[in-house]
Amino acid sequence: MLEKILVANRGEIAVRIIRACKELNIRTVAVYSEADRNSMHTQMADEAICIGQAPASDSYLRVDRLISAAEIADVDAIHPGYGFLSENAHFADVCKSCNIRFIGPSAEAMNALRNKAVSRDLAKKAGVPLPPGSDGPVGTEEEALATTKEIGYPAIIKAVSGGGGRGMRVVHNDISLVKAYHNARGEAEKCFGDSEVYIEKYIENPHHIEIQIIGDSKGKIMHLGERDCSIQRRNQKLIEETPSPLLRDKAFRHIRNKASRAAIKICELAKYTNAGTAEFIVDQKGNFYFLEVNKRIQVEHPVTEEVTGQDLVHLQILVACEEPLGISQGDYRPTGHAIECRINAEDPFDNFRPSPGRIEMLFAPGGRGVRFESHAYAGYTISSHYDSMIGKLIAYGKNRAEAMAIMTRALSEFMITGIKTTIPFQLAILQNPDFIRGTYSTSFVENFLRGAGRELLDNRN
Repeated sequence: MLEKILVANRGEIAVRIIRACKELNIRTVAVYSEADRNSMHTQMADEAICIGQAPASDSYLRVDRLISAAEIADVDAIHPGYGFLSENAHFADVCKSCNIRFIGPSAEAMNALRNKAVSRDLAKKAGVPLPPGSDGPVGTEEEALATTKEIGYPAIIKAVSGGGGRGMRVVHNDISLVKAYHNARGEAEKCFGDSEVYIEKYIENPHHIEIQIIGDSKGKIMHLGERDCSIQRRNQKLIEETPSPLLRDKAFRHIRNKASRAAIKICELAKYTNAGTAEFIVDQKGNFYFLEVNKRIQVEHPVTEEVTGQDLVHLQILVACEEPLGISQGDYRPTGHAIECRINAEDPFDNFRPSPGRIEMLFAPGGRGVRFESHAYAGYTISSHYDSMIGKLIAYGKNRAEAMAIMTRALSEFMITGIKTTIPFQLAILQNPDFIRGTYSTSFVENFLRGAGRELLDNRN
């Protein structure tokens, strides 16, 4: 077993990793930027090392500084969390060359799935359905126009690298395509250092389904079920749940097995190890299409943990130690239902404007079936330098109705002052009839903001 792990991240995921390490009796080293000097992860770790100024480009994205901190602290391994360098094959390769274990997939596996275009090629080899689109990156607007003429509108332009909705544009005609093509390339270059984009047929009103996979160094890959991540705003997830309410319907049940087998097949071709997530969309007719593989632990992994009883971060660490998984596909027997709300420091009454600032008071909900993952506390200052998520609230029940009731109760007792949060908006969603029925798609939030959500925001006083 490892003796000391450096956590190359910040915020709630750094806290989550440190907790897992403590349970495994592994010492931890936190790294932090000057803006995160008082963050909870620096106080929970056994050691803490400053790696630079507030901008991520001067701290959490600096491979040289992370490796220097790892060598100074004499660690056995680095856990990258999610975001930042978690899917950076070069970082994984540097760790290996420095004799430091990287708790994630190998550089070779990451390169095999290094971006969405390459992942599409691997999915083709695996015989997995793909939305119609370009064979690879689209290098000119003339090529973009030719592609959309072939597949038809609406179409979607996507950055080859990165995610989170950045470098992504939906287009409905040639005029909007040309403008969006250049805008998407510019945003992709700014966010990911890679301006390449590709084009797919835009599937309207789909469900966003993802499959959790885990693979060990012995070549064994298994899945731990699906998550439904369709409640999104600007391609950023707000609420996730498992199992997917869509897949309760007889017309869609077959997707669970087909998508799970597809996820495993793609990852087998990539010789994937450790935790990862294969993402799919499901259209209104019951067709499913592969999107990409996220080569890291996901923000929403706790809902999978709640219904499976498996600790995914523990499994990540054991796999990194070249231990066998210790579980088999036959052991996968999910029970109950889990829902997660991402609590963001945003003002839903002001077009979801980020709300950085000092938290004056924080009372997190508790009770049966409630789990709160966060790095925030009373007196903590939310920085404007990083994303706005301050925590994740997870509710577990014996069925979906009970999980929703527990989540509604938990959100209603959550008290936080000094900043604005998305809590009122998420409470309203949980009371919406379409959400209650599970008859929602990725366009739910957009439609909600035109209807009941608009009324909520207009009547805030």
